[in-house]
Amino acid sequence: MNAPIPANRRDRDIWTLRAAPGTPGTAHCAPRAGVSSMGSVNDHLLLWHIFVLFTRVAIFSWGGGPASLALMQRETTAAGWVTSAEFADAVALGNALPGPIAPQVSAYVGYKLAGVPGAIAAAAGTVLPTTVLMLALVVAFFAVKDSRPIQSMLRAVRPVVIGLLVWTAYDMANAVFAAKKLGWAAALSRSVDGIAIGAVTFALLTLTSINPVFIILGAAILGLVVY
Repeated sequence: MNAPIPANRRDRDIWTLRAAPGTPGTAHCAPRAGVSSMGSVNDHLLLWHIFVLFTRVAIFSWGGGPASLALMQRETTAAGWVTSAEFADAVALGNALPGPIAPQVSAYVGYKLAGVPGAIAAAAGTVLPTTVLMLALVVAFFAVKDSRPIQSMLRAVRPVVIGLLVWTAYDMANAVFAAKKLGWAAALSRSVDGIAIGAVTFALLTLTSINPVFIILGAAILGLVVY
């Protein structure tokens, strides 16, 4: 029996990758997130797409893990793999866990697409290529890092990283406060509590040395009690 093509863009992309060869319009397996059985050629192709996307994000990100989140969000949402709200959930979860945030967020997205194999492919794409590249270039970089051309390049790139992070915050705010649907004025008027929580979080991180984990846990407890 032919399976209908999913309406959701992410599911449609996965359906296309997993469609049984030689049988147009027939799904080889259900286009569901969190698939744990990855055996067919098209399943492996999906894992390869996940690996390549996160490798591209890692290679073209400057400024460390947090700076890569802007490009990661743009790439994964453009691919239809996650929504901005889902990406915000991944960032919140990553901030609550120890270790670098970029592999954690990428693993979240990979798991949503293809279960544990997808999480492994995403985390590997985030970490392995840049680690190999770093090991190959670190000696050369230390030899030229103080040169005028390199310093000139870094001077221009660093503000771009700040702009990317600001855009990420703006896009997440659009999703969290439903500003695209309601408009900013209506969204902010209905989200006074969310704005207050965000402002307190910013103040705590700016004025104290508190670990973000405690802020996230505190917000979770507050939400459980209040909402």
